[in-house]
Amino acid sequence: MTSHATSQRFCTIAALSAIAMLSACSSPESAPRRAASAPAGRRDPAMIMGVASTTFNLTARVGRISTPDGASLLAWGYALDPGEMQYPGPTLIVNQGEQIVINLANQLSQPVSIVLPGQRVTAQGGAPGKIAREAPPGGSVSYTFRATHAGTYLYHSGTNPELQVEMGLVGALIVRPFAGPMHAYNHAATRFDREYLFLLTEMDPLIHNQVEAGELAAVDFTKRFPIYWFINGRCAPDTMVEDGAEWLPHQPYGAMPRMHPGERLLMRVIGAGRDLHPFHHHGNHARVIAVDGRLLESQAGAGPDLAHEVFTIQSAPGETVDAIFEWTGKGLGWDIYGSLAENPHTCSDGNGDGFDDTTHEYCADHGKPFPVKLPQQLNLTFGGHWSGSPYLGTMGLLPPGEGGLNPTAGYPFMWHSHTEKEMTNGDIFPGGMMTMLFVEAPGVTITGSHQH
Repeated sequence: MTSHATSQRFCTIAALSAIAMLSACSSPESAPRRAASAPAGRRDPAMIMGVASTTFNLTARVGRISTPDGASLLAWGYALDPGEMQYPGPTLIVNQGEQIVINLANQLSQPVSIVLPGQRVTAQGGAPGKIAREAPPGGSVSYTFRATHAGTYLYHSGTNPELQVEMGLVGALIVRPFAGPMHAYNHAATRFDREYLFLLTEMDPLIHNQVEAGELAAVDFTKRFPIYWFINGRCAPDTMVEDGAEWLPHQPYGAMPRMHPGERLLMRVIGAGRDLHPFHHHGNHARVIAVDGRLLESQAGAGPDLAHEVFTIQSAPGETVDAIFEWTGKGLGWDIYGSLAENPHTCSDGNGDGFDDTTHEYCADHGKPFPVKLPQQLNLTFGGHWSGSPYLGTMGLLPPGEGGLNPTAGYPFMWHSHTEKEMTNGDIFPGGMMTMLFVEAPGVTITGSHQH
């Protein structure tokens, strides 16, 4: 089996090689320069944009979503009153042990509901449905539950779910543990430095067009054929746009993870559509610590002793997965911060873990040169993510108009569906269920979404 160091080394060299093949320095003799750090500011470890409360007033509404190839699709979504519908619905963030109330009003032309897998829910008002009590058109219903278990959960419509989930009536629920911030569950082994949500869905525009035309009877789910694939309600490259972009009013959630070497990144992956999506995260393995909001432990209090490592998270419909991803640069075989002549730096390991206590450089590789010679600029073309240097946090000189997508000189790794057709928007590559992880130099301040 491939070792961590070998896998991480191969993926990093492959990523840098791919970027270099699309990139070049303006002059091979030019001295590199350090990337400027982002403005200083308080780092909020709760990176997931959502709504923290114990009472949520939602309304099912009609709206439109857009895709990067120019399509505009009719969609149904949950709105946080008095706002517009959104896809996916608002991420609901609650604390373990709290009593939660969700009031759902309905502005659609057919009944709608909410089901919350993993929760014991009681409902009041509305009308009986096949799976849950429903809010009739113009009516409302209330759901109450106690958040007894920490974890990552899905919520979605339980009314004609084959249609209403397709139309967009899905969302995420996050239950914070008694252990408090920086923990996924009530055990030290679930501590994290950053967290990101990856809610995976797909859409068939023919169904949306039929609904818009009032041709519900013509919808044939045996012929359903999605051509759009989403992370947090967006197709790439929109996945890499900041949260709350004004030109995506009904798709507020971005999906571009960022981290520093040595940090623990919590991946909250939700299969919110009808298809399985193999979510592949370049850069390193991830350790799966929980499934469906339950820690993978042999007995209560043991911690995730049944956790396992994967290179692709098989995201099944309706399933949630919590995984810890780490990137250290250990064993790559070169000093990721550059040569000592170009970037004088030390590696001070005061606690004996093998890494610098501040930059998390792997001290055994300190001062080692990059192991291959990059091709000359005349043999290359330029890619937007190429910084002009193979070293983390170092910018090389680039010609005018080249680069620009990686101003902090991070290491980019593609995270995407391994069902390759899902990396398209209407058969146009690249797009779809794809984003980029950026490993940033320690001096770069990473900002993200905050609860509101």
